[in-house]
Amino acid sequence: QLQFVESGGGLVQPGGSLRLSCTASGFALEAYHFGWFRQAPGKDREGVSCISSSDDSTYYTAPVQGRSIIYRDSTKNTVTVTLEMNNLKTEDTGVYYCAADRVVFRLCVFPGDADYWGKGTLVTVSS
Repeated sequence: QLQFVESGGGLVQPGGSLRLSCTASGFALEAYHFGWFRQAPGKDREGVSCISSSDDSTYYTAPVQGRSIIYRDSTKNTVTVTLEMNNLKTEDTGVYYCAADRVVFRLCVFPGDADYWGKGTLVTVSS
């Protein structure tokens, strides 16, 4: 069982930047790949970005490609996965969820799915 603490959401102006962090704790963290997903109002959940635990390969969905970066830092008992996005657009508005799964293709071949999900953090891009 994994637990997540997500942070970094809020109100951002168009063109601005944000940094979302997710700190995971639990058993066998090294076996899990991590990703960020989002759900806009009235729309289905979609993948945003993903990072492999095997080699730190990263994946980005087309709407955020080129203006986002995902990275992770590990301690003995936690993994923190950070998503930085810039040049934010109104269509980036939504609830962002951290997720983890043992199978990288399940998580990172978008739309993606996962065994473990965070509670989500709201990002609103508006002037």
